[in-house]
Amino acid sequence: MEIRRIKTPLEENVIESLKSGEKVFLSGHIYTARDAAHKRFMETLREGKPLPFDIRGQIVYYCGPSPAPPGKIIGACGPTTSSRMDTYTPTLLSLGLKGMIGKGKRSKAVKEAIQTHKAIYFGATGGAGALLSKSVVSFETVAYEDLGPEAVVRLGVKDFPLFVINDIEGKDLYEAGTEQYKK
Repeated sequence: MEIRRIKTPLEENVIESLKSGEKVFLSGHIYTARDAAHKRFMETLREGKPLPFDIRGQIVYYCGPSPAPPGKIIGACGPTTSSRMDTYTPTLLSLGLKGMIGKGKRSKAVKEAIQTHKAIYFGATGGAGALLSKSVVSFETVAYEDLGPEAVVRLGVKDFPLFVINDIEGKDLYEAGTEQYKK
């Protein structure tokens, strides 16, 4: 299977062309945000304030990077379990978020919101945070610095390796893989 190269911000024609199971190398900027940051996003929205960055067309990576060792931009930056953000995800997709990166299955509500809002869910390989960090070319904290590793960070990435898990057609790589081995 060929590996596609895509860039951020995600354009609608690219999202529409991505299919569950595809391998991609992503380049551009992505934003890290885990549980605590997502909770603050919702508090901010309830207060009628804007999010700390323009979420439209962007990708959120469910990741809490470890501190950078000497001479490095970032420490390990592996994905966290995506389902912990499922409560917040439909709202963020309705505001223009176009992609998410994490690990693990998504809820039915999230998969429906991915289809409704034409977004995409990518999987990053869990347990490979040190390897994934080699694709990070820049690191800038943009919000919630008090959360430490759960602060929102803008990462510049080059050829960040991912799989398309959920596409706009409702296909799910985890379900397809399970079915394949049942036969």
